[in-house]
Amino acid sequence: MWITLVSEVVPRALLAELQLSAQLMGASGGAQFVVIIPDSFRDRADEFLEASARQISTASGGLVTLLWSSTENLGDWTVVRKRLTDQLHGRRDTPLAAVRNFEPFTPEAPAEGLFTSELASQLRSAPFVGWSPDLPLLFSAEPGKHNWPITSDLSQDGIALARHAAPGEVEGTYATVSEMAVRSNGRPLFGLLRGDVDDFSLRLRRLQSIEEHVRVSVLYKQFFAGELEILCSMPEFWRRVTVLYSGGNAFAVYGAWDALIMLARELQRMFGRFAEESLKEFPGPEAKTITMACALAPDLNTPLESLYAECGRDLALAKAADKDCIYLLGRVLEWKQLTDAAELKDAVERVSEDFRGGSQFLSELDALYNKVSSPLLTDQQRLLRRAYRFQRRFTTAATRGSKEREFGKLRTHLINEIVGRNVRPSKGKQFKLRPAGVVALEWARLAQGTAQEN
Repeated sequence: MWITLVSEVVPRALLAELQLSAQLMGASGGAQFVVIIPDSFRDRADEFLEASARQISTASGGLVTLLWSSTENLGDWTVVRKRLTDQLHGRRDTPLAAVRNFEPFTPEAPAEGLFTSELASQLRSAPFVGWSPDLPLLFSAEPGKHNWPITSDLSQDGIALARHAAPGEVEGTYATVSEMAVRSNGRPLFGLLRGDVDDFSLRLRRLQSIEEHVRVSVLYKQFFAGELEILCSMPEFWRRVTVLYSGGNAFAVYGAWDALIMLARELQRMFGRFAEESLKEFPGPEAKTITMACALAPDLNTPLESLYAECGRDLALAKAADKDCIYLLGRVLEWKQLTDAAELKDAVERVSEDFRGGSQFLSELDALYNKVSSPLLTDQQRLLRRAYRFQRRFTTAATRGSKEREFGKLRTHLINEIVGRNVRPSKGKQFKLRPAGVVALEWARLAQGTAQEN
């Protein structure tokens, strides 16, 4: 959240210090910004940005770096954008280009006591942020030389930021991961959901004017800041999820594992409607779909930072496999497949609740399918025969009374959706499970509070 606010505060403070109109603000947020300034102010702008870069580096111990580029507004926007991008990449790829001596390098240590839980609480509830040139973190929740309101609506004068946090058990506090995990329906686990718009940078590169660049950037930032805040405030989410950050084309939310799955489905639906309406005049599929990943912590002692890193790797795997999909419970699913998995999960729960036969069914099915990943062909053939016998054994329930017949049909439907229809043992045939079915099986086990068997 600090990095997100830095990219909001720095350009606004730059314009305020140069006594320029706030209308020159272009796009901001999501760890980047674009500002238009007169050419005569370039030297003063560089001095301001150099001072801000030193503050940022000192506060973060050198982990966060402020890079910028500038160029004349000459030629077509695509040419101007290329000059800006090339200069920015040059600064990023050659960090020691400005070094003119061989003095020993001493790494900076992060400033002690700056990033605290109290700061996080202040930023989640502060009505504004204030900037002053001598602040160690560039801004604070206290009044400064320049101040800007924080808002979740589309106010042009304020900083749009999604910062919903689930309330804690003690009044006036925010829920911990353990508290949100207990609020899960099923196993008490917490998870983390990350999302990223597909080919967003490619969409920006294809825009023909700076006006289009600013408009598209602002649209996406306002979507994540506004819609994510509203969605997390809904009754089914507000006590069970907390927004970690929202940017120009990405977001991260953590909380109860089952709430995150529902949140992902709803947010993808809303994003599809947003892209269809807002980008209908732009050809191509770029930036019109979103890919997400949901990582579940194995236990309540899992550090949130390690889960964040794991979720980032899962998101990269999902994007490498496809677009417009989600990585969930070890599988990459298209969004339609996630809907199918949700329906199958409901059917599994019906087996358990209405027929009181789900626990044994799930245990046998899970024990069988957890062994399917064996690379040995003989094991694949043996497991395929076991799956076929398992399916036939439960199908025989359909020959009994009406309720048994309904029970048998439901079981057969579940197995067909997980394994595939018309499965027969054959020599050399690879046994392949349907991703939606496998996800539905594990989803149901978590919802019933059953631990996964390895």
